[in-house]
Formats: sequence, structure tokens, C-alpha cells
Amino acid sequence: MAARVEGLFVYPVKGMTPQPLTHVDLTAGCGVPFDRTIALARPGGAYEPGLGHGISKREFFVLVAEARLAGLSTHLEPTSGVYTVDVRGHRVLTADLGTDGGLAELRSFYARVLDLPPGTEPVVAREPGRRFTDTAHGSDRAMEFVSFVNLGSVRDLAARVGHDVDPLRFRANVHLEGLAAWSEFDLVDREFTLGDVRFRGTQRTVRCAATEVEPGTGKRDLPVPQLLSTTYGHESMGFYAEVLDGGTLHDGAELTVGERVA
Repeated sequence: MAARVEGLFVYPVKGMTPQPLTHVDLTAGCGVPFDRTIALARPGGAYEPGLGHGISKREFFVLVAEARLAGLSTHLEPTSGVYTVDVRGHRVLTADLGTDGGLAELRSFYARVLDLPPGTEPVVAREPGRRFTDTAHGSDRAMEFVSFVNLGSVRDLAARVGHDVDPLRFRANVHLEGLAAWSEFDLVDREFTLGDVRFRGTQRTVRCAATEVEPGTGKRDLPVPQLLSTTYGHESMGFYAEVLDGGTLHDGAELTVGERVA
């Protein structure tokens, strides 16, 4: 069976729930539309409105330190700006992020979720033309990389450690199926196409403590970086790529591998 896309995801709010896609329109040099374009920044930290460069993910409330966020089911409708949060099937927040009132509701809600001190709220980070991706601190070019994970590698890790591993732990934009385990690293420094979209693999994804958190529960139950290190001698799972030629990427698009680039 040909290697292909077996899942597309966007993460409009950094650290929150993935939203599945059936297709996505990609542009050369740009990441997935609406991906990580909003984040909740730590008050008094490095983020300030108008920031024009990338900063560490630790400046934001994310799963690295705030595992409980994975217990929330969130959804942002990008065009309307309506953001919802469900907990165990019950709607606990509906906020229009296009209004001052909706932003105030969002800040107040997460201040309670995060047990912030009285009078302290997260800062809603939004900057035109910027993404709060983990690669943004590297460069504006890297900020736009698309993230990939190979489902074969996830299964291999699960089999070796004797524990189910949900691929959503790795918070990738694109899931690939049909590749041999770990062969995705061969796509780094190589051009490849998925359907009519052409990419260049740029770097492996080194994993952090965010992957220790079980999606949907908020439980820190599996030391993924440690397991990767002891099992394989590295802490990587997945890779990043930049879009060279845009187009519409569909779930099910087949992979064609091109020449290695310098």
C-alpha cells in the first residue's frame, strides 16, 4: 500500500485540542492556515503585544507544564472567532474572541482552570502574520514549517514499550501511514510531494514533556522522551517540512519521494 496522508489537523490555539481536517489549502512558504495563531501567554513573561519575533514555548501555558489543559475539549471556528470548551461532554465556555467581552471571558476561564493567583490572568497572544509554533523561536521561516508524524513509528514505540501510544500526543499537522517505522527521517533534506503539494523536509522533531500527557484526560502517564532515548538512542518522533509548491492537501493523498537536496 502506498504511503499516504492518514489524518490532517490544525491547532488554532497553542496547547489546546487538535481540530481534524479533510483537506487544507497550503501556500508556498506558509504553514497550515490558522495553526497556532493564538496562544495564552504567561503574565509578566517575554510576550508583549506587538512582539515581532518567536519566543520559547515555555512563555505560554502549554502541556509541557500544564497537563490539565489536555482534559479540556476545545474548538475554535476560525472564521467566526467563536471558541468553545467542553468538559466531559458539558459545554463550559462559549466566547466570541472577536469581542472584548469574549476575550475577557476567555482570560477569566483559564485563570480558574490554571489556578492563577487572584487578579492574575493569562495574556491572549495574537499577532498579525505570526504563529506561536515551537519552531518560531528559530526564525520566521521555521515558524511556518508543517509538522509530520509517521504512524508506523508510533506503533513501533508502542510495541516496544508495551503501552498504547496515541499519535495525537505528538500534535502533528499531518499523520503519514504506509511508511516503515522511522523511515520518515529519510525525508529530512529531501523533497517530496503529497498529492499536488511539494515539500522539503527540514528537521527532526525532538520531543518534550508535552508528549507525556495523555490526550483527552490531562494525565501525565507516559515518559515519552525518556522512552525514546532509552529505546532508540534519540528523543525524536516526526519531522518538520516547508511547503515549496502550494495546493490542496487532502486526507489520503499519496506520498512521492524526490531527490535529496543539499
